[in-house]
Amino acid sequence: MFISATRLDNVPVSASAALTAMARDIRQQGANVISLSLGEPDFDTPVHVVEAAHAAALRGDTRYPPQPGTPELKAAIRRKFQRDNRLDYALDEIMVANGGTQIVFDAFMASIDPGDEVIVPAPYWISYNNIVRFAGGTPVAVDCPETNGFKLRLDDLEAAITPRTKWLVLNFPNNPTGAVCSWDEMKGIAELLLRHPHVLVLTDDMYEHIIYDDAKFCTLVEVEPALCERVLTVNGVSKTYAMTGWRVGFCGGPKQLLQAMLNVQGQATNGICTIAQAAAVAALDGPQDLLRERCESYRMRRDLVMNLLADAPGLRYRKPGGAFYLFPSMAAHIGKRTKDGTLIRDDKDFVMALLREKHVATVYGAAYGMGSYFRISYAADVALLTEACQRIVEFCSELR
Repeated sequence: MFISATRLDNVPVSASAALTAMARDIRQQGANVISLSLGEPDFDTPVHVVEAAHAAALRGDTRYPPQPGTPELKAAIRRKFQRDNRLDYALDEIMVANGGTQIVFDAFMASIDPGDEVIVPAPYWISYNNIVRFAGGTPVAVDCPETNGFKLRLDDLEAAITPRTKWLVLNFPNNPTGAVCSWDEMKGIAELLLRHPHVLVLTDDMYEHIIYDDAKFCTLVEVEPALCERVLTVNGVSKTYAMTGWRVGFCGGPKQLLQAMLNVQGQATNGICTIAQAAAVAALDGPQDLLRERCESYRMRRDLVMNLLADAPGLRYRKPGGAFYLFPSMAAHIGKRTKDGTLIRDDKDFVMALLREKHVATVYGAAYGMGSYFRISYAADVALLTEACQRIVEFCSELR
């Protein structure tokens, strides 16, 4: 009889993955399910990127890779940081991993001891807390209320910092809210951190190029270079270039930290697929016009979803400034019953009933550390989004 390790006792399966799997099961039973639960671009990987991978395979670029990343990809990442973020990391301050998730895993496993605390602003991407717990640390949530644009209040952040604080995680544009930090807001966070030199910072910039209207992206070290020895700047090609399946994440940061992270990665997966790395070089060094085009498509979808859900009784939502998620509040529906009599006690009940009765898959907000909300991914076809929103409106209208 198999018994899992105790380290997994407080590490639940990702809610977004679980809801996506449930939607798939219901679809296999013949239902017309629309899944808005997965944070994945619906665009194809650019053709020139696929062609670069094909060429790499044909020329025999299929041997074991260097563990930190191929020289070609590390050089391309350096150029990307210089071009997009005004950051000049040396090549030995850059490493590559199997997606951004492994970068986070490597960093926390390499640095966290039992009793260490990691401040994670809520709402947050599901895996941050789970990886902290897996590494033996303690996640400390700091609420970012809707009334503050789902962004940190400096007084709350300062109050959460203790002598045991090892890391602060920043993720803007944010998953699941789409919140974007302005330069001045990031500068305020930087000035606070200068007063707490023992705190490391992980900035997850995966949605850097998915940003709307008048919002402008900035990352922490760009705003305050004096923090460079304490900040790990994380990024990747998954969201920006529609390359989720290629599994290429990368980061820039202090050399000593990266050496420890590479030790962790060496015990787990070693280097990453050479073909995927060749593809990532083509993505980072190739034409960048497609980023603006795709961002405009996401903006149109955002506006479509917001307009359609304006007819949904009891839903309240804030206009996201980036990423491709809407995070509506469903608090007005707590205590009501669905058409089939199910009591809505919380956001999880709401999401499960929506999937069961209307066959629309979303993710409940409690999974992201903020109950009474739910996440909608609008990285989907316009026709599917339209139909899904009509079903959500119908579902809310039927609640009594």
